[in-house]
Amino acid sequence: MTMNPGEIKSALEAVIYAADEPASLDQMAAAIGVEKSELRSALEELMASYVSDERGLEIRKVAGGYKFYTKPQHHDAVRRFIKALRPPLRLTMPALETLAVISYKQPVTQPEIQEIRGVNCAGVIQTLLEKRLITTAGRKAVIGRPILYRTSKEFLMRFGLSDLDELPSLKEFEQLARQALGSDEGIAPAEPGDFPEPVAEEAEVGSLNAESPANEIAEEPRARAADGKS
Repeated sequence: MTMNPGEIKSALEAVIYAADEPASLDQMAAAIGVEKSELRSALEELMASYVSDERGLEIRKVAGGYKFYTKPQHHDAVRRFIKALRPPLRLTMPALETLAVISYKQPVTQPEIQEIRGVNCAGVIQTLLEKRLITTAGRKAVIGRPILYRTSKEFLMRFGLSDLDELPSLKEFEQLARQALGSDEGIAPAEPGDFPEPVAEEAEVGSLNAESPANEIAEEPRARAADGKS
C-alpha cells in the first residue's frame, strides 16, 4: 500500500520512539516499506517539526542512526522526575570512585580497577552489583579469564543519561553523582566490606579531582546531557 508523506512521518515517529538503539535509515526504510530517498525526505520534515521551543523532544542523528532525546533545557526537570521514581541511594566514597572507574573504562576487570584505584575493590564491586548499578559483561580473553564489569541500565536511569555517549568529563562526574544521590546525604560512611585488606586512608568527599587516583582515567570532556527517551 502506498503511503503519503504524512503517514510516513507518523510511522517514522513511532519507529524511532520504539527503538532502544539509534535507528538507521536502512532499518527504518525496511520496517516502513518505503524507498530510502522518500524516507529521508520525510525524516527531515519530521526532525524540523521538533525544532520549536514548544516541543520538549528532538530527534538527533547519533551513532549512524536516529533517536529521540529530551531537549537540554529540560535536563533538570527530567533528572528530578527520574530521581523521584526511585528510592534514595547511598554510596560510600570508595563505591562512588569505583563506579567512576567502571563508567569510563568499561568493560573493565577487577584487577584493572584495583590497579587504577590502588586498593582492593572486591567488596565495593559486590555492593555496586547488589545495587544494580553495574553488571557483568562476560570474561576477558586473557590468562585467568577475569570477569568484565560495565554499568547497567539502572546506572543510566539513576544518573539521568540516555546512553553512555552522554557521560560527562570525569571532573563533572562528581557533581552529577551528587545530584543523582541527593547531595552529600547520598554519600554514606565507608563500610567494612569496602576494604578487604588494609589500605591508605580514602580521600574525603569531593576528592574526585586532579589528586584522586580515579582521575587517571579522565578523558576529553564529552558534551554533558541529561537527555532521556520519554
